[in-house]
Amino acid sequence: MPGDSTVGSFSLTPPWLVDLDKLEWLGQTPNLRVRTHEELPRLIRKRRIPPLRRFLWTGLILGNAIGRWWLIDRRKGTTVSRAGLSHRLRDAFEVLGPTYIKLGQILSSGNGIFPDELVNEFKSLRDQVKPESFDKVRTTVESDLGRELEEIFSEFDSTPLAAASIAQVHQARLRSGEEVVVKVQRPRVAELVRRDLAAMSWIAPILVGRIPIAALANPPALVELFAETIIEELDFRLEAANMIDISTILAKTDQRALVVPRPHPRYVTRRVLIMEKLSGFNWDDISGMVDAGIDTAQVVRAGMVAFMEGAMVHGVFHGDLHGGNLLVLSTGEVGLLDYGITGRLTEKKRLAFLRLLIGGTINDVRLQVAALRDMGALPEDTDLEAVVSELGLDGPPIDPTSLSPDELISEIRNLTKALLGFGARMPKELMLFVKNMIFLDSSMVSLAPDLDLFAEITFLATYFTSKYGDQISKDVGVDLASTPIDLIGVKGSLGIPSDVETLTYKELVERRELIRKRMESNQAGRRVDPKDRWTKKFSTRLLSQVKDLTKRR
Repeated sequence: MPGDSTVGSFSLTPPWLVDLDKLEWLGQTPNLRVRTHEELPRLIRKRRIPPLRRFLWTGLILGNAIGRWWLIDRRKGTTVSRAGLSHRLRDAFEVLGPTYIKLGQILSSGNGIFPDELVNEFKSLRDQVKPESFDKVRTTVESDLGRELEEIFSEFDSTPLAAASIAQVHQARLRSGEEVVVKVQRPRVAELVRRDLAAMSWIAPILVGRIPIAALANPPALVELFAETIIEELDFRLEAANMIDISTILAKTDQRALVVPRPHPRYVTRRVLIMEKLSGFNWDDISGMVDAGIDTAQVVRAGMVAFMEGAMVHGVFHGDLHGGNLLVLSTGEVGLLDYGITGRLTEKKRLAFLRLLIGGTINDVRLQVAALRDMGALPEDTDLEAVVSELGLDGPPIDPTSLSPDELISEIRNLTKALLGFGARMPKELMLFVKNMIFLDSSMVSLAPDLDLFAEITFLATYFTSKYGDQISKDVGVDLASTPIDLIGVKGSLGIPSDVETLTYKELVERRELIRKRMESNQAGRRVDPKDRWTKKFSTRLLSQVKDLTKRR
């Protein structure tokens, strides 16, 4: 094992060893993190007017995309219409820059939530965005590191390995001989992100109660959630500190199946991050992994265990899992990349999160609802019994595949109305966790389609009980040794009858597809209600304004 194996879970072939006392940038990060969080209220404060130039430009680009879809793709059938809108929005998001590219990346992780066409189209925003010119890259690197490029690197590939919302990464070789990856922030990113957040925080309150779809969420709360997520990515010193924190937790929990690239001890600044280069199979190269003798089911299981262990036991976890951030090394370990977004739970929220997950495995709905309140998903004065009763959490599960399209839509509307009535919202940490779970769930479909979902949940519950039983029992107040695993609640959350003993991920996807088709059938056949007419009128008016702006331009 390398000499820094006690520090973190790193590769077995170190380009350098990580010594916490010699990381020149690490001491700055606690104050940087505090200042970053203190800036958030100012970024999303209520404004009388938005940044007009950026606001109008955003409206023009998005309006043009929606307008072209309305005129060209909308009447060509559901599939073509969705594909056309997804493609046009993807192009518009790239034109608008880092904030919208990041939003597209989040949407691309929503397998099973958003339409497949949208998810697949937005996947390219993870690492296939138009890169900055090499001259701009050189300027940023030399400005931040204080030396000419050739003084630091013997080789520097001018073509990036990947380009995404905040930065792009280049392969290089240091003068001392080590192969590295150099992450370089795009010029003006910080300025553009702050302007976009100002525009979003201005329009979000206006959307409340005006557009039907806005009733499904609290737009100002969503803007705040998004701002919390993206603002942390603007300083690479915080990202490097996240790398150290995650690798340390992996080492403490002995989860060596995941490895973190080593950040360089000196070359880390606000806009430049030099790190160890890891090589391996792309996450979706399943045939390559199988040919190399890698157990793909074990790969995704290791990711699931490590991810949950970090959150439940230490309150810190990687917050942005997707295929572009994962490499499978030839030895079977998973290389975990990109630490711009990291979930960090306070002790109160960690305990609440722990109760939420344990409540699911022992079918204690009241424990789960109380945990959601303590995480901030419900107001502190919420009547928990009223939530349980109103949402029907203490009743038998409803199988969504047994409902007619109208009944299914009605159930969703009633649930949404009830949640909004209780003041429900999505805390950042819970959003990141759910997003990651959705990604891991979708990965099971491709990497381990025949794995039994209920058997996996039982495995995870048994693993944590055997390894952390005493600690969890103390934290949660439940004696896990004498409390049996009860999957009735899990089955109920999936709409599965309690007598179903097995469910593979492949079968789960088939159920979701059936539900999606029924909802689409309902949407295609129903009459237009007045609210939808208002939306059509709004879109038509917007299109007219966009055409006028385009002519002037």
